[in-house]
This record gives sequence, structure tokens and C-alpha cells, in this order.
Amino acid sequence: MTEVFEEHRDHLIGVAYRMLGSRAEAEDAVQEAYLRYAGTDRAEIRDLRGWLTTTTGRICLDVLRSARVRREAYVGPWLPEPIVERLPESGNPSPEDVAVRADEVTFALLVVLETLTPEQRVAFVLHDVFAVPFDEIAAMLGVSGAAARQLATRARRAVTEGRPRHTATLAEQRRVADAFLAAVSGGDLDALLALLAPDVIAVGDGGGVVSAGLRAVEGSDKVARFVFGIFEKTARTGSMRAEPVLVNGSLGFLLEFGEPPQRLVSTFAIADGRITALFDQLNPAKLTRVPAVDPARNVLPGDLGAAL
Repeated sequence: MTEVFEEHRDHLIGVAYRMLGSRAEAEDAVQEAYLRYAGTDRAEIRDLRGWLTTTTGRICLDVLRSARVRREAYVGPWLPEPIVERLPESGNPSPEDVAVRADEVTFALLVVLETLTPEQRVAFVLHDVFAVPFDEIAAMLGVSGAAARQLATRARRAVTEGRPRHTATLAEQRRVADAFLAAVSGGDLDALLALLAPDVIAVGDGGGVVSAGLRAVEGSDKVARFVFGIFEKTARTGSMRAEPVLVNGSLGFLLEFGEPPQRLVSTFAIADGRITALFDQLNPAKLTRVPAVDPARNVLPGDLGAAL
């Protein structure tokens, strides 16, 4: 039984992570799905993958409904838990890696999914991403098939209208990210402004544990000055290191600063050669799975404070 379930675990983690935005909560949801599977008459399950997917969806729906109260009391903006991967030694993923990551959920999309109601999010993820029929979604939500379809439609519209534009290839992301780092470390405000879309937003999540903005910063001029302010403040805490990494399949940076080291995962949404959104995850509770910066991959000058 366990071996059969394990064949579907990665798929179920993907389902739950898209709904919850937390790898830890996703793993808990999948473990609960396993327990329900263990307590079910398995002879009655005709499509195991489909049954496990909808069961995981039901569990996630309960988690989302209970999480709304916790999220409303959260200090500052809430951002998802990032999935961080090191870049290959070559510095750029192979075409095969890019193809594998094509199905990954971007950080920008997860941020928009957080604005949906629990019912909209479940309907959208199950139907649009995993092709679960609307009649099964309706049974899970306790609504009619037409109502389930309407929930997904509204969610789809919200995702289309609300997602920061992020259409750049990984090669384009690398070019923009390198230019961003050069502008910031060199103190070049004009160069940074040229990289930012006029309606760019910057969002940081400190969870009330570490210092972060309590609301999003909007507009290229405000975001540029905010970024310089953050880097100047961070540089004064001591040594600072940055490693280019993949964050949910898109390029970003893993940073460490101060003693003891504080960790930060920063990623971008990029379109038409400009940054449309910056997301900084600083909450230590959401960075427990993130590795330390590899000193051999540090891309910042030794004395960033002097550079700034």
C-alpha cells in the first residue's frame, strides 16, 4: 500500500503546494491523504491518482479556510515559501531542465493565488492545472457543477488580471538579474531605474520576526530608492554574500548578511526586459529548507558597504 502511494507523492505535493504556498503545509496535507487512503476500502477506488488528487484537494480546502484567519492577523505582506535550487555548474539550466521546469508554479503566480477565496483557488488549481472534472470539484465544494465552473472562471480572470507580467526566458532573466546586481552594488540609480517597469512593485515578508516593509512599495522611483535603502542598511550589518539560484523555476538570489547570518531569498518577475515585481522572503520560518550561500558562488564585491 505504501509503495503504491509513494508513486503519487511528488504529484500530490505539487497539488498541495500550489494550493497552500507552503511546502511544510503541503507535506502535512499529503500525509493526511495517506492516512485517509490507508483507512479506505481500496477495492472501491477505480482511479487511484484521481482519488488521491481530490482527497488532497479536500484537505487543502480545510487548511485554506482555517488559514484565512491566521493570514489576516499576519504582520505585513504574506509571501509563499520559496522552492530554491542551485544553478548547474555551467550557470545556466540545460534545455532539458527548462522543459522539466515548464510545469513549475512561479512565485508571481502563487502571490496572485493568495488573493483568491479558498473555493476559487481549489477550483482553479484542480481544474486548470490538474484537469479534475467540474463535477468532482463541485462534489468536493458542496456546490453545483455550474457554480464550480463559475468559481474557476472568476479565479482565472483574477489570475490573468492580477499576476505581475513574467514572460522572460531564463537567459533574459539572467541578463536582467546581472544588470540589477551591478546597478545596486555600483550605486547606479539611473541604471536601476532603466531596469524597472514604471508600475513595478516590491513586496517583502518578514512575518513580524525580522524587519520588512509592512506594505508593498509601488512605482519605479520608490522601488529603486527602497532597494538602495535596503542594500545600504544590510551592508552595514557586516559581510554580505549573494548566490544566483532558481526560485520556483525562475532566477533569483539567495543572500546572507550580518552575524549570525540572516538569510533572504529574492526573486523577480520580468517582462520586456524590465522587472515588473520583486519578492523578498525574509521570514526564517519559511527559509528552513534553503541552503547556505556557497562562498564559491558569491557574486557580490567583498566590501559592498564601500561600494554603496
